[in-house]
Amino acid sequence: MSRAHRDSRPYHAPHGGHPPQTQLLTDRAVFKTAYAVIPGGTMRDIVTSFLPHWDETRLWVLARPMTGFAETFSQYIMEVQPGGGSDHPEAETDAQAAIFVMEGAVTIRLGGDAHRLDPGGYAWLPPGASWTLRNEGDIAARFHWIRKRYQKADGIDVPAAVFTSDAEVEPSVMPDTNGTWATTRFVDPADLGHDMHVTIVTFQPGGVIPFLETHVMEHGLYVLEGKAVYRLNDDWVEVEAGDFMWLRAFCPQACYAGGPGPFRYLLYKDVNRHAPLTL
Repeated sequence: MSRAHRDSRPYHAPHGGHPPQTQLLTDRAVFKTAYAVIPGGTMRDIVTSFLPHWDETRLWVLARPMTGFAETFSQYIMEVQPGGGSDHPEAETDAQAAIFVMEGAVTIRLGGDAHRLDPGGYAWLPPGASWTLRNEGDIAARFHWIRKRYQKADGIDVPAAVFTSDAEVEPSVMPDTNGTWATTRFVDPADLGHDMHVTIVTFQPGGVIPFLETHVMEHGLYVLEGKAVYRLNDDWVEVEAGDFMWLRAFCPQACYAGGPGPFRYLLYKDVNRHAPLTL
């Protein structure tokens, strides 16, 4: 995949609104004991939320810690109007943040430096960092904000902040896939300072996960582009750009990307730490 093509790639983001009274109620939304699917069509004005200390901002909450389900993270889609944002975005000092911009642009200020993130821009902000975020452009900015309580490990330093983009990172191709399956990794997976990974997974038409992955990591998967059939536990579900999948630990998972174009999703998972022995 050329860098020029990645620079021009679209990222699907919700715009809200409200469906007409003539629309059928039938949809693909489902919440089960092992997984949930939140279709893009459910992200309407009526299900938005607001946050303290955020101006000209609303959000869709995609995931939140829930006892007995996915417990490690929260994930929002933020919509910040021009001039909006926050000078005190995070109230919890042990929370780390991952930001991925889909539309518009935001400026993050950290340690006296300003970092502008355009579509495809990514930032990781360490726990306790004093950062601000503002939309200094003239159109609404829409971006993912993933939050996780950082788990310190003895003798391992907390990493420095990361500012990069989808276009700047060369995807890593999975072995024996002829280039049909690749992962864009924003941080070094061998860096044990990170206890969560946020990546972009890309399947070309015909690409598959050829076995039922079953593992301890919780997942949040937001479809940025394309469509596919996803196996979740014992169900096959169709997903497309704008949909969100929320997977409990050990939920069996696989997928088949049928095309006609690439299938891409933003993926969260918890990594690199012992499983706690007490609840």
